[in-house]
Amino acid sequence: MLDNHDDFGGHAKRNEFEFAGRTILANGGSQTLQEPSKYSAVAKRLLRSLSVDLTRLGNGYHQGFYAQQGLTSAIYFDHQSFGVDRLVKGYEHFCDVDLFFPIGRDGRPVSQVVNEMPLSQAARSELIRLLNLDRDLLPGRGALSEPDYLSTVSYQHFLTQDLGIREPEVLSLLRDVPSFLGDTIETTPALDALLLGLPGAGGTSMRSLRGFGRSIMHLLREPYIHHFPDGNASVARLLVRRLIPSVAEGAEMEDALPARFDYDKLDLADSPVRIRLSSTVINVAHDGPEENARRVSITYVRSGQSEKVYARRCVLACWAAVVPHLCPELPSDQQEALRALVKTPLVYTNVLLRNWRAWKNLGVALAYCPGSWHRVAMLDFPVSLGAYQSSRDPEGPVVVHMQKTPLGSGPDRRNNFRVGRSELLGTPFEAIERNTREQLAGMLGGGGFDPAQDILALTVNRWPHGYAWSPNTLDVTEGERALDIGRRRHGRIAIANSDVGGSAYVDTAIDQAWRAVSELYG
Repeated sequence: MLDNHDDFGGHAKRNEFEFAGRTILANGGSQTLQEPSKYSAVAKRLLRSLSVDLTRLGNGYHQGFYAQQGLTSAIYFDHQSFGVDRLVKGYEHFCDVDLFFPIGRDGRPVSQVVNEMPLSQAARSELIRLLNLDRDLLPGRGALSEPDYLSTVSYQHFLTQDLGIREPEVLSLLRDVPSFLGDTIETTPALDALLLGLPGAGGTSMRSLRGFGRSIMHLLREPYIHHFPDGNASVARLLVRRLIPSVAEGAEMEDALPARFDYDKLDLADSPVRIRLSSTVINVAHDGPEENARRVSITYVRSGQSEKVYARRCVLACWAAVVPHLCPELPSDQQEALRALVKTPLVYTNVLLRNWRAWKNLGVALAYCPGSWHRVAMLDFPVSLGAYQSSRDPEGPVVVHMQKTPLGSGPDRRNNFRVGRSELLGTPFEAIERNTREQLAGMLGGGGFDPAQDILALTVNRWPHGYAWSPNTLDVTEGERALDIGRRRHGRIAIANSDVGGSAYVDTAIDQAWRAVSELYG
């Protein structure tokens, strides 16, 4: 296996912090096994073979922790964008309903919450109206036909054209709520936005079903709890240990967390599996005409030197849009399809704090930050697994996870991703660090936070090509066609990775790998 990174795992990136004699972990990329009961039989079988016990993993997540600590979610308005640093909480206690826009009918009075926001009177009045809507503003559409309509228009279209929401401050406030999934309200289907908890359902004939609908969604969704302390980096570590047993000791998922991996064992000549890191593939080609070729040549660069290996078959499990450059012999329609799978730019910043006393004092575990550089700031998940224990004491160290999805404006998702990528690549680390410190200082200052004293370390995981392209109902036909063509086998070369599965999840990567190998050897 040739890997251009200096570590294995790709987007399953692990961040390690050392403090007071202990190692504190965080995910720097692929985060959680989401709804694993819905995984394919192949993915489930692989996880079992790696000793991943989903029951033990789920039990390691302390689901009631935030509520027991009196913490909830909030919206943070920063001084630079809104003229004042202010945290506004919509609920008294933690509630996963309306998590990223924490204002709802079951929380504090809507008017009271909104009037705490540093917005103009006109914007506050319009936002209160939106949150309190209780009459059908979609005449001629019944409850049964509305979902079809709402899946074909953007949430912004729904707000402005159907509900009459026109105040720029309101639209700006809501714009990036879906960004943790890689979209703005301009590119998110209205139905998806409402299911995420964004306001507006009261303006449809479904308003009487809101509580029922949320109950059904809660029952259908598995809790977001199957999380290793280092995210899905643990899955990658378990895979490597299974393939090359001498690389690390242990046989259970828990002992992979503290295990020290011997990277010198990854690429031994007598090993049946060899992983060669820091090796950037630059060309893949059949050795002769595709229909008659007996092998594939792979050219790669390592330590500044060009090298070549040959294989009877080859799987290109990498960023889809780069595949046409690596394998220019692919048919033109397949190259075009792969280039269309533009990935979402993404930043995961992990900040190690000396303690989380300020969060406790403010009663906040997570904040949506509409004006700040990072749109989300949250205490890391409360996970204890094996000997690894998360911080249960506000006086103990904790990792704060912050996320930004840089996106351009407009209805063209691919263009938004490209604009965001350009912004990200043009932002130096020093600017990200400064923004991080200023954001946490403004957000937590009221709780006694001092960035100079409380921030111990900071790691920025910059993913110019982050989430895999995932079609939504606004572009599903075009997106599915690109996926079908893009993952097509080409002679002795198969295409894998979550990119060509249209979903940025670990089970998709597993399923696409199985499909690609099956195509070559089936």
